Amino acid sequence: MDKARRHSVQDEQQSELDSGRSVEQESGGVIRQRNERAILAAAERIFAQHGYRGTSLQQIAEQAGMPKSNLLYYVGSKRKLYVRLLERTMTRWNVMLDNISADDDPAEVLSAFIRSKMQISRQHPESSRLFASEILGGAPFLQEYLRGELRDWVLSRSAVFKIWADRGLMDPVDPVWLIFLIWSSTQHYADFEAQVLGITGRDALSDDDLEDITRFLTRMVLKGCGVKTVEPSQ
Repeated sequence: MDKARRHSVQDEQQSELDSGRSVEQESGGVIRQRNERAILAAAERIFAQHGYRGTSLQQIAEQAGMPKSNLLYYVGSKRKLYVRLLERTMTRWNVMLDNISADDDPAEVLSAFIRSKMQISRQHPESSRLFASEILGGAPFLQEYLRGELRDWVLSRSAVFKIWADRGLMDPVDPVWLIFLIWSSTQHYADFEAQVLGITGRDALSDDDLEDITRFLTRMVLKGCGVKTVEPSQ
């Protein structure tokens, strides 16, 4: 075989090897994502039902359909898995406010935030209850996050709210209390579902119920904060 042909064959072989590795890596990535989703879903259910101390990694592994050794490979420890779930909950809740600016319309921003929080509480009620349980227990696993990353996030959002107030787009309400109010009011329908269903005589809240609640909360918050819609520039 001449030199040029030999190089061509080597190149083709290397290409096949690279392609094989790429497919293998992609397959491995898909498998990892699928397993992690199964672990997080199982852990969220069991932690929400039994709390941190009442939950074992063996229970989560069985619920996720894998050996405990595989579970530990993905999550490291029970504590890391628990904290990861709690932080994921806050990320889900707050993503709507991550990129707001003083140039945004406060009516649109707050309305979208309330709607998003209501939808997430409906889609992930166990996540909301898990977080509430942690906070009611004194947040032993979240102190660093609450006093660090989350505190910084709240203060940076508050700065935008204050600018809106300075511009006359809303009343000068305390923005930190406002964020607390929206968090608590939207989570209520997941965290205290039994109370809500018992008093209203329902077996479950319907989509229409959630829409009515969302509109009610939006109206109360916007009116209570004196929010005004930004007039389009000429």
